[in-house]
Amino acid sequence: MTTLKLVAEVNEQHQLSATVPSDIPPGPVEIVLKLHDGEEDEAGAAWESGISDEWSAELSDFREDIYTLADGAPVDDRR
Repeated sequence: MTTLKLVAEVNEQHQLSATVPSDIPPGPVEIVLKLHDGEEDEAGAAWESGISDEWSAELSDFREDIYTLADGAPVDDRR
């Protein structure tokens, strides 16, 4: 099963419309709707974005690469 995130719109006739990538073959699909109910405010989205940026910056820092595959010992040495 392949999962794609698409942005779609529901019109006044309650019809869903979305554009899918051209490599998706015609045929039936299963659709899961995520409704934006307004409970998530801008601060929540900003928090998620901020955490993502911080972790990305930290994990891409070469100074964090302090371990190698030769470091440590296996937890289960039977492997």
